[in-house]
Amino acid sequence: MTRERDTERTPAGWQERSIVMQLAFGQMGTQVLGVAVRLGIFDRLGEGERAAADLARDLGTQPQATHRLLRALAGLRLLTETAPGTFATTPAGGLLRSDVPGTLLSVARVFTDPSMTRGWDLLEQSVRTGETTFDTAFGTDFFAYLRERPALSAEFNTAMSQATLIAAEALPGHYDFGRFGTVVDVGGGDGTLLAAILRAHPGPRGVVYDTAEGLAQAPARLADEGLTDRVTLTTGDFFASAPAGGDLYLLKSVIHDWNDEQCVTILRHIRTVIPDNGTLLIVEPVLPTVVSAGTTEMAYLSDLNMLVNVGGRERTADDFAALCTEAGFKLGAISPLPQPNVFHVIEATPA
Repeated sequence: MTRERDTERTPAGWQERSIVMQLAFGQMGTQVLGVAVRLGIFDRLGEGERAAADLARDLGTQPQATHRLLRALAGLRLLTETAPGTFATTPAGGLLRSDVPGTLLSVARVFTDPSMTRGWDLLEQSVRTGETTFDTAFGTDFFAYLRERPALSAEFNTAMSQATLIAAEALPGHYDFGRFGTVVDVGGGDGTLLAAILRAHPGPRGVVYDTAEGLAQAPARLADEGLTDRVTLTTGDFFASAPAGGDLYLLKSVIHDWNDEQCVTILRHIRTVIPDNGTLLIVEPVLPTVVSAGTTEMAYLSDLNMLVNVGGRERTADDFAALCTEAGFKLGAISPLPQPNVFHVIEATPA
């Protein structure tokens, strides 16, 4: 009887209404997260628990407003209220501390920063025109904006490293890198992915190729990994050239940043220097031909983020095949990395 009465009281379509309401309120959660990481709330809580009033004194914030913010973070499952007005981090919130392995603090800071969100305010304009709106909001393109702001550029580099960790854990065991002599990571940033590959495969040497801004944190990263002697850092612009000397060229989360013409330019520069028996690996999400039930929204949100902020896009297997063909490569196997990765390994060889 109880179950029947509960069913009778459940409004028709409540699950569908819940989906819509969560999306309508979604940007508010993003703002709550952004304020929390900028205030350093998760570091201040650490592994213990603290009263809201005590935390407000440390932060120099208004006590009642701080309490309300902490309650919202508890509602978002980043904190738990252990007693009235007292809060501790959840396992998810713990990932927003700066001192834990696998932290996502810089990811949260970057993706809630106005430099990332303001273009989204103009999403409708991008949909109507197909044009990037970051340039409209800031008067320059995304990467030029970062170059003029070294602190934000460093935070962005750290965020990209943090976002790469899951792929870096899976990729070295997913593909046989040991058969190559030199792995060139084009646009490889601080070397997080290449370091994971070289740790798992002691034979190859490595090259990280990126702009000066992209490589800024690479020396420290490689020193920490004990790989300084096995990796060469090469500064350059992949729209102008690619470094010779590799038999495996790796592109992770590079192609989706750019439009088709720009991607073909990058790939053609690699085609110019890669040996005929060399291999190209592209590590990106691969969109299915049709959005199916149960498909994660992350790749599609990333696709729109590319649209509004940098002018690139996520692609299907056919899209990758077309790029490779135009640049002088032949597309080979495409294989997904183990979940929870959204990435696929796309193999191509010189045509």
